[in-house]
Amino acid sequence: MIKLFFGVINCSMEKKPTLMLVDGMALLFRAYYANSYGGYIRRTASGIPTNAIYGFIKYFLDAIRTFAPSHVVCCWDMGSKTFRSDKLPSYKAHRPEPPLDLIPQFSLIKEVVESFGVPNIGFEGFEADDCIGTLAHRFSTEMDVYVLTGDHDMLQLVADRVKVIIMKKGASNYAVYDPEFLLSEKQLTAAQFIDLKGLTGDTSDNYPGVKGIGEKTAVKLLLEFESIEGILANLPALPRGVRAKIEADLEMLHLCRELATIRLDAPIDCVLDDCLWCPDPQVLRNQFEHLEFQSLLKEIAKIASAS
Repeated sequence: MIKLFFGVINCSMEKKPTLMLVDGMALLFRAYYANSYGGYIRRTASGIPTNAIYGFIKYFLDAIRTFAPSHVVCCWDMGSKTFRSDKLPSYKAHRPEPPLDLIPQFSLIKEVVESFGVPNIGFEGFEADDCIGTLAHRFSTEMDVYVLTGDHDMLQLVADRVKVIIMKKGASNYAVYDPEFLLSEKQLTAAQFIDLKGLTGDTSDNYPGVKGIGEKTAVKLLLEFESIEGILANLPALPRGVRAKIEADLEMLHLCRELATIRLDAPIDCVLDDCLWCPDPQVLRNQFEHLEFQSLLKEIAKIASAS
């Protein structure tokens, strides 16, 4: 066992098998805005911006320390064009371009993740959510799975052996959702979160749902009829106005539920043995020297002298 800054590297397979799936873009964007407060952008001497990378490492290692996974994978979006934008061209089309200082960090952060010995997973035409959903579905038959993200859409993945960790404001502040906590806090099951988005849409992803149906009404309908199929089977029992709205937007309702559904069959390869959490301090030292992360270098030096 080698002690590491913010936590512990433990290469022993005696450790309880647990896989952490990291939503790379969620952490990177969160880190960028948290570390650009007041307009200051951390840079190397040559001018390369690194504020998002530095913050990503801090978030990443705090989660490793807190949840102590035996295996780690980081998943990424692979461009804005996906099967969802093929089905609805306006899907996410309203989102602004990323800040110029963030763009060079997209490729650099993957090099940093690799320096930890952590695989980067993504597939063109699919979102990171789909890669995470696929791996969670695949490996939860073998071990407990944690999904680290800030995206509440991931709550649909919650299952007996899949916990979704939502990063909240502040250091080491997490909400960990298992089926019981999800139901007690949100009133809905994981599957009902998909139907909720089908009914209400998602402004951040730019799909509309059923026009005029808000979250309060949608939750009430799902609590009473359990699912979209249950709602449609009981249309005559609905208030006239609600029924009219759903009937007028049936095609969009089904499309939005499809857009909201995280795929569990993304065509990705991932060998579990390649995901073992066992970073090499020398590799990290080389990477952090390159990025001029002096405070992290000092911590690595302490590890080398003690090991």
